[in-house]
Amino acid sequence: MNEPDLAEFDFQLPDESIALRPAEPRDACRLLVVKGDQISDLVFRDIGSCLRPGDLLIGNDTRVLPALLFGKRLARDENSSTVDVQVNLLERFADGGWDCLCKPGRRFRVGDRIEFGASLSAIVKSKGDSGRVRLVFEQADEAFWSGLHEAGKMPIPPYIAKLRPSDDADHQDYQTVFARDEGSVAAPTAGLHFTDELISSLKAQGVGFDTVTLHVGAGTFAGLTQAQIDTGKLHSEYYEVRSETIAQIQETKAQGGRVIAIGTTAARTLESIADQLTSSEALAGTTDIFIKPGYRYQCVDALITNFHLPRSSLFMLVCALMGTETMQTAYRHAIETGYRFYSYGDACFLIPDHD
Repeated sequence: MNEPDLAEFDFQLPDESIALRPAEPRDACRLLVVKGDQISDLVFRDIGSCLRPGDLLIGNDTRVLPALLFGKRLARDENSSTVDVQVNLLERFADGGWDCLCKPGRRFRVGDRIEFGASLSAIVKSKGDSGRVRLVFEQADEAFWSGLHEAGKMPIPPYIAKLRPSDDADHQDYQTVFARDEGSVAAPTAGLHFTDELISSLKAQGVGFDTVTLHVGAGTFAGLTQAQIDTGKLHSEYYEVRSETIAQIQETKAQGGRVIAIGTTAARTLESIADQLTSSEALAGTTDIFIKPGYRYQCVDALITNFHLPRSSLFMLVCALMGTETMQTAYRHAIETGYRFYSYGDACFLIPDHD
């Protein structure tokens, strides 16, 4: 099969279409419903009108770390001075070290000490390219996590961060109401539209609600590389699926209900375990699945998601579900009618033609 041409997944988005803050309340955002090639406009809190008793919604219950840190690189000797630095935690390793993106990268050397306030500090263990640095924090276990929560800020996406800084409001806004297991450096943003009240009303309607866990890495914001397109593999992320969730999926499928993923991270998790859904055991592992046109969905029947960046793996994922022409048409409608894009933007409910 020929690999898709990235140009097929391009579109022009005006800067004013990028949402810098979420709708208030969360479920007051707009909802673009795409069913087959039919498009309709709703408000998110009315999503129940598109759902049926017996459907099963599955979100991602990962919790976002306050992974954005501001600190000072201490003077190395009497001839140097302290330097203000910014650090984004990306990935933790078994030895307790963290892969980080540091700015300004040229001001770091192996052995440098960085202080992030009074309760958190780190040593530069190694240095890579493009601002990548391995840090080892001097605090361990509870002291580290306490210091991180005291000093850290929410790592809002780069396309928002270039327009405004992260602030206290993001600590609540950039976390789903069902967040549970801490480990992500980016939010599963489709879940941001749900409120406790909306979930309760959907359950009362006969719609099931469950979660999986996928800890979102910084690779979610990275541009696609030719190597990823050639190999069909993305960045690797850790997931967990409880045995009770697998049983819920099995029952939903057996009774003719739809499994509806809340967000691309939930969709990637479910598709990664699709060939193990006969299991009665909990599942855990890593996935680098790359869902693009030509892929046939095995578990997910429909998808609730935000609007994605052009030429991205996530836009390719929704095109795989709905068709590229359909999604390009839907995105043109969204841009022309003032939908808000990206992490804090509005939502789509995508229902394939075969439903």
